[in-house]
Amino acid sequence: MPPPKRNLLATVENTLTPPDELSDGQTIARIVSAAGNNLYYAELPGGKAVLVELEPKFRSTIWIKRGSYVLLDAKTLADRENKLDGEIVNVVRDEKQWRKMNYWPKEFAKKSSYPEDSDEEESTVGKMPPDSDEE
Repeated sequence: MPPPKRNLLATVENTLTPPDELSDGQTIARIVSAAGNNLYYAELPGGKAVLVELEPKFRSTIWIKRGSYVLLDAKTLADRENKLDGEIVNVVRDEKQWRKMNYWPKEFAKKSSYPEDSDEEESTVGKMPPDSDEE
């Protein structure tokens, strides 16, 4: 039999709200790729890539895709002798609410997709080519 629906809904509800503050050893990371069997490669705010494991309560209930953000705890697996650098203890689902928190890393700031906000030169997309008389 599958697990009860109430357990699934309780797990999903826990991921919607960010914690007030992070405990010692916790950090936010971006998922780079899946390594198989509930293992993921994640990128820390400094750019270091780490191998992390998905906490058992999230297995078969929440899927993590590449580019999404997670909350890692490095102290949970410190006593084990293996290649794992931490465990995913929470999944960022409501990214807008998480970004408002003061512990959100500046390296993961959202980039604007509007050209008027960037300092690059003006785009020529959708404009007519210059007349031959002007050249």
